Amino acid sequence: MLTIQPITVLFTGYAPVHFLCFRPLYEQLVRLAGVKVYVSGGLRTQAATGYHYDGAGMYAPFPIPPEQILSVDEIQNRRFDVLFSANKRIILPPENVGVKIQIFHGVSFRNRGVRVENLVYDFFFLIGPYMQRKFVETGLLTADDPRGVPIGFPKTDPLLMRDFDRKAMLSKYGFDGKRPILLYAPTGQADNSLEIMGKEIIQRLATTDQYDLLIKPHDHPKDKDTDWFVELEPYENDHTRVVRALDIVPLLRLSDLLITDASSMANEYALLNRPLVFLDVPELIQRAKDQGAFVDETLGRRGGLLVERPDQIEEIIATSLANSEEFSEIRQGIAQDLFYNPGGATEAAIEWFTRQFLGKGEAGGAGEMEKLSVDSKLLFTATPTHPH
Repeated sequence: MLTIQPITVLFTGYAPVHFLCFRPLYEQLVRLAGVKVYVSGGLRTQAATGYHYDGAGMYAPFPIPPEQILSVDEIQNRRFDVLFSANKRIILPPENVGVKIQIFHGVSFRNRGVRVENLVYDFFFLIGPYMQRKFVETGLLTADDPRGVPIGFPKTDPLLMRDFDRKAMLSKYGFDGKRPILLYAPTGQADNSLEIMGKEIIQRLATTDQYDLLIKPHDHPKDKDTDWFVELEPYENDHTRVVRALDIVPLLRLSDLLITDASSMANEYALLNRPLVFLDVPELIQRAKDQGAFVDETLGRRGGLLVERPDQIEEIIATSLANSEEFSEIRQGIAQDLFYNPGGATEAAIEWFTRQFLGKGEAGGAGEMEKLSVDSKLLFTATPTHPH
């Protein structure tokens, strides 16, 4: 009797946010008959001999069975049918993988996901029409390229779900819900707003005694010398909390206004159509340009007011909350352009996966997987999943 081997799926990443982007898919893939899912990579540090990955440290917060967590050494000599990754670097020999899928870890106006290095992947789960246009405009993909699959961003699906316990979240941070809740979530790039004006912004907002403030430092900042959780401890009080939780989505749901800089969080928050305030980071933006990023200076910052100096923060926050509908149509337009399948990206991704790899569509079934070659994109034709 012929025994059909399960489809082996591997996810790799080097920061918690990478797995958080994959987690909605992981939770569905592990339920599929004939699919075996593994994770690898880990918190990344630079060593004299190269990168070191702490898999235990990265995956400990998540309920993943130990036998599904593989070290980077273990995956060097194993073959996998499918690789999912939210960062560009492939950390095992590419020839050990049948199909490589890039799912990205966000989309910001710096467009760091639109880069030639990503072309080592066979398929791209494009987050939205905007990202697809950027790939085409830069010549990285053609308009009808089957490698570009319009899936959306599964990480944001919970933003639009109804099962949010606001009361429990308020209790978790010791807030009573009587004050507007502000969330400050800067990017982790050098010269981000936390580095250049963040402390003064926090102090000024605290002095108003009008808001509850949640501060979410980036989970893998470029500056490894500063422990921002320690650095910001003196600012914590009954109405200011430094958040150590990895998943920002519940914080976005809880907040009445988001303060950010060049983070992709602004675009995700646009799905909620709530007020946005941007802290200006000109040095960061210029560096991104100098490094060849396809910076769109209008996309991410059209949806709210811009703070160029710390002494503007009090007035701009008050104005943004008082006139919360001012940029509403713009934010709606941004969200529509940035995200395919809002609220249903995970479903779209799983439908595509089952068609491609489980024989429930045009592509071959599990028995075909042994025939995969390194140039696997020639064997599978992507069937686009259209927005709902």
